[in-house]
Amino acid sequence: MIKELVPMASMAKRSARHVYQNVPGSSYDGSAVRRLEREPVAQPRVRPRERAVARPRVKVREAGKVAPFAVAGFAAVAVFAVLLLMSYIQLAQISNDVVSLKSEMTTLQSDEAQLRAEYALAYDLSDIEQKMTADGSMSHPQDSQICYVDLSEPDSIEFPTGEAPVKGLAGLVKSVQDLVGEIVEYFR
Repeated sequence: MIKELVPMASMAKRSARHVYQNVPGSSYDGSAVRRLEREPVAQPRVRPRERAVARPRVKVREAGKVAPFAVAGFAAVAVFAVLLLMSYIQLAQISNDVVSLKSEMTTLQSDEAQLRAEYALAYDLSDIEQKMTADGSMSHPQDSQICYVDLSEPDSIEFPTGEAPVKGLAGLVKSVQDLVGEIVEYFR
């Protein structure tokens, strides 16, 4: 059955070519598409496959002993890494403690403000004055008990003991003796 179809297909192609070959004009070659004149396309060059060069067999050197300085270096790096991690853990713990202490401090500050307000309300000066003057333990000062201080004069020092300050070398010796005496009294 396949043999019968093949000759029929070839016959259909032959008959179609013969019909279009009788068309007048030299530019028509049996195709509906006009042929353009162009230069031949360059074919890509194919390089011949080269054989891979075989490597020469080389003897491998045996592994040597591990250097003690390398082991010490790796141990030091490991110790420093552990210490660094421990310091990060401590830093995180301390920062958490700081946060909790700050929150506690704000709570204590609000408590302090409340206690100060209660203290101010508990000790009203007018109430205290009324209580103390009512039982007679305190009284208002009389006009004769009030002393006025005149501050119009320049500053000066008065010794209430009645001793005049010693000047010169004798004053220096006396001040050193007083100083040594005070030091000795302090350590007794």
